[in-house]
Amino acid sequence: MDMENAGPQGNGLDRLPDQVTSATAVVDARGIVTGWSSGAQRLLGYPYEDVVGRSAARLLGGKGDATVRFSAVLEGRSRPTLLHQDGHSMEVEVQAYASLDSEGNAQWLIVATSPQQPRRQPRPHEDEATTEEAFAQSNLPVMIYDAELRALRGSAGAARELGLAEEQMRGRRVTDILPPHICTTVEEGMRRVFETGEPERFQVHGRPRRGARDRHWAVSVSPLRNPTGQVRHVQLIALDVTEQQRARERLVLLNDVSAQVGSTLDVMRTAQEMADVAVGRLADFISVDLLDGLFRGVEPRPSATGSVALRRAAQQSVLPGIPESVVQPGEVDYYPESSPPARCLHTGQSSLHRTLDEAIGSWQVADPERARKVRDFGMHSIMVIPLRARGITLGVAVLVRHRRRDSFGEDDLLLAEEIAARAAVAVDNARRFTRERATALALQRSLLPQRLPVQEAAEVAYRYLPARSRAGLGGDWFDVIPLSGARVALVVGDVVGHGLHASATMGRLRTAVRTLADVDLPPEELLVHLDDLITHLRAEEDRATDPELEILTDLVATCLYLVYDPVSRRCTAAGAGHPPPAVVTPDGKAEFIDLSVGPPLGVGGLPFEAVEWEVPRGSLLVLYTDGLVEVPEHDLGKGMALLRRRLERPADSLDATCDDLVQTLLPAQPEDDVALIIARTRALDAGQVATWELPSDPATVADARDKVARRLADWGLDEVVFTAELVVSELVTNAIRYGTPPVQLRLIRDAVLICEVSDSSSTAPHMRRARMFDEGGRGLLLVAQFPKRWGTRHRAGGKAIWAEIGVQDERS
Repeated sequence: MDMENAGPQGNGLDRLPDQVTSATAVVDARGIVTGWSSGAQRLLGYPYEDVVGRSAARLLGGKGDATVRFSAVLEGRSRPTLLHQDGHSMEVEVQAYASLDSEGNAQWLIVATSPQQPRRQPRPHEDEATTEEAFAQSNLPVMIYDAELRALRGSAGAARELGLAEEQMRGRRVTDILPPHICTTVEEGMRRVFETGEPERFQVHGRPRRGARDRHWAVSVSPLRNPTGQVRHVQLIALDVTEQQRARERLVLLNDVSAQVGSTLDVMRTAQEMADVAVGRLADFISVDLLDGLFRGVEPRPSATGSVALRRAAQQSVLPGIPESVVQPGEVDYYPESSPPARCLHTGQSSLHRTLDEAIGSWQVADPERARKVRDFGMHSIMVIPLRARGITLGVAVLVRHRRRDSFGEDDLLLAEEIAARAAVAVDNARRFTRERATALALQRSLLPQRLPVQEAAEVAYRYLPARSRAGLGGDWFDVIPLSGARVALVVGDVVGHGLHASATMGRLRTAVRTLADVDLPPEELLVHLDDLITHLRAEEDRATDPELEILTDLVATCLYLVYDPVSRRCTAAGAGHPPPAVVTPDGKAEFIDLSVGPPLGVGGLPFEAVEWEVPRGSLLVLYTDGLVEVPEHDLGKGMALLRRRLERPADSLDATCDDLVQTLLPAQPEDDVALIIARTRALDAGQVATWELPSDPATVADARDKVARRLADWGLDEVVFTAELVVSELVTNAIRYGTPPVQLRLIRDAVLICEVSDSSSTAPHMRRARMFDEGGRGLLLVAQFPKRWGTRHRAGGKAIWAEIGVQDERS
């Protein structure tokens, strides 16, 4: 029975028979009154405008949940008590008839009769005839089944949906009419109703007949009882809820897009997430192509005319191996100027096509390989959607159907546009992150060593891995600094925080470490100066920072500074809140040095202590930042234990050992920067070092020159004798004249010739400008001119003046 919903004069209810004694109303599937007759107004006193548009449950009297009791009324399980407008309750007899409105939506026709009102006695068989006509002509699919689950009756709506006349349905079971997966659900539901006597509700999905479209049905199975209360038959009513189900699926898909797309800040990964979410639910094959500049973080600028070159960012298919694709992710695909993707990119407008359309036909003519894919896979429906963010078209998504028989519709196009819009924002965020990260990485790499300096104290390999997290790059750094006396300093540090601020702070600290290292400060004193520097930097930032530019990175850093002397084969190290270094001896034993690690730099007020130990020749010194050993999979302690086990089985080369540690200890996407230095120590033989104790007598200068000349001749360095004698003569003279005994002279033959003169005075010499007739004051000036470099090193109990003479340069 199809009822029209109208006002009090035109809803069709007044035309029902017996209006004097009956009240009629129409209630939709949500329980809202949509029709109200004059008989209902006479019975209950409510005018039309006070009832229509409101819940029917509010008309019920009695106790308990009104909504639950109204459902029982519709199912015929209770005799209701209605509330009159004046407040008194009245019992009525109610009959509810399921029907459809003019738009095909489910509704209920409610007929209420007061027991006190006399009912007109119908003519013989009039009620039966009316009921029969109402059932037979009902547009709602209704079926009656017996205890053997065979059809007894079928409404006009059931005949229409099943494609069978009522005579063809009688005596047949559901298994004789519907697909197996639907039959099982329906028959099991009917059996439960016969067993329990309680109504059943469930949903099924499928095609009701051959050639029909997939539909979703809300099925209600109700018991039909005889006068004794025994369930003799069941009534099955099916409501088509396909559109509601599709709307629900669209909402779920959009929710999944919001939740799953953009989980990383990688352009290709973000595009792939979009394809993965939508394929199988909206399309059978999806490709996502982006302008090439996006992958470098550049804002895209497509060409105004001509063919378009797009790089494949992602693709997905319901078929294994994605055989529909003509290119692979990362490759460039070319689209003719007249093709839908090219037009979509230029106009920013979506388009919906059948493969028989002229636009698709022209595209296939210009691209034979793609045309072959269309034919081979039976592609029949295509959507081309732009990916736009901030008014800029970033790329194009092509969605294809070839397994589903249904073509894309306008609703699908709107859904695809919404998906593409959300994905485009995530892609643009990834692009901007790529650009910012590239900028920060370029800055950071410019602040790190571009190449290792030449030094002979140790063979060194290193690795630096920037973080791959949303937080951005960190402030890890490392350095290898040649020191006087053939020594080398190894440094690793970590500025707390991420981003450009951390990188800039790292650069300032690295510069400060190199400056302090040139002064040859002991490790513990160097860290004290670094701690003071960070305190001053923090004070400057507190005064200079713009309140609108909030800097989240706290100015705190950790550092490990280690000095190795190949002459004595001893190491000296001090740490500030940093993990200790590891040492691997030539016999394969690995251990962490028990440093007295001080507080992080920037805390202030606490001292730092150095530790000294002897290192066998060929040992490995391993310095690292916490990003190597502290990862989400395990804590710092477990990470250091894993590092120790890997170091006990080092690879043949230092580079291979670095690679092994990075691959085994780190996840694929490290969340923190990692700096790693591995150095294999070398040692200078006794024959490469000559040491003489000199008396504090000016006559000793000539003897020192003779000793140096003879030793250089033994080393085969005759070509640098003159320079060495000049430097030694000036340094020894200066130590005897201005220093404090004892005076010591040392020569070290390494990649350069090192001359050192030490004494017990802590006063450092300095160059001065000598006047024309001055007899002295030119010694250090000469020393500064001939060697490659020279300087002063303070040590316990005095100082040493040193000079390096380039052996190779002299020979050339």
